[in-house]
Amino acid sequence: MTAMTAKATARKQKKTWSLWTERRLPSEYEAVTYKFHSHFRRAPAPFELSEGWSINQFYLKNREGSKFALDDWEGYRDPRAYTYRRYVEDQRDREVYCDNLIDEFERLDSYRKLSRPWLDFLGRHYLPVRFPGHAMQMSAAYVAQMAPAAFVTNTFYFQMGNEMRRVQRQAYLAKALALDNGRAELADSDAARGLWTQAPQWQGLRELIEKQLIAFDWGEAFVSRNLVVRPIFDHVFNAEIAGLAKANGDDLLSLLHDDFRNYDEAYAVENTKALVSYATGKVASHAGLLRDWIGKWAPLGERAARGLSEALATAPGADSAEALFQRTMAAQAKLVADCGL
Repeated sequence: MTAMTAKATARKQKKTWSLWTERRLPSEYEAVTYKFHSHFRRAPAPFELSEGWSINQFYLKNREGSKFALDDWEGYRDPRAYTYRRYVEDQRDREVYCDNLIDEFERLDSYRKLSRPWLDFLGRHYLPVRFPGHAMQMSAAYVAQMAPAAFVTNTFYFQMGNEMRRVQRQAYLAKALALDNGRAELADSDAARGLWTQAPQWQGLRELIEKQLIAFDWGEAFVSRNLVVRPIFDHVFNAEIAGLAKANGDDLLSLLHDDFRNYDEAYAVENTKALVSYATGKVASHAGLLRDWIGKWAPLGERAARGLSEALATAPGADSAEALFQRTMAAQAKLVADCGL
């Protein structure tokens, strides 16, 4: 081999692809994520349609036109560097764990051992949660769709999958409880929907979530979801529900929500803190912008937390509504503080 041929071969071996500018080989995570959004800042219109078409105007206004903007979003990294393959592998392990839990508790006939007051509480104040749970899934999908870089987008698609995981388990439990206790109303979707749309304790959360779904600016959608709605929702329906379930002999429900909190919720928290840190590290004034958005959504968040706390206070052995409310708002405030805001 001539010296010239050897040099040419060496150059070929080091080359990745034209979009990758660093003088190193990308990781698997970077290779399937870097500059995937070819439509971001694509002049004169994001998508290959007329500039005046509504889809182009929507993106230009709510993504490129957001105040939550940086010169370079490609530098953000998921703390877990999830690719789809790695995410599915990890969640498969979680699903196997949950399946084994359910199989074991069903073998022990645990659903039939739950008290009537606890079942009544679940029917009114827990099982309708699959409706806002679906809204949380939709919210994650929207932020994913509008985010300016795939490094951000993918984390929200994974959060979307986690939301669906929780809803599926809740729907399964509703049916199992209904069958084992001869109470068909527990699995009646129309009855649960009626509670979600009409019962006073749900209306604060309903207003918060439905308004959050029409926060079209991608930055405001991220903040309202991950710094207001999600910490309140997760604290109530993971931490508080797990504690109440354990106190009422419903160890299966307690263990399932412990799992959602320790893995799915923890993933969302990690990425929330990392994204805020990245954005404020690049543009310090973004901290004020994010605080303003948090302040805008805080009254709705407090109303939602108040209604949910009053509902949870009716559970057998529950703390007072005020204590539950204070713990919920403290959880939300802690996340904001941990983000440096």
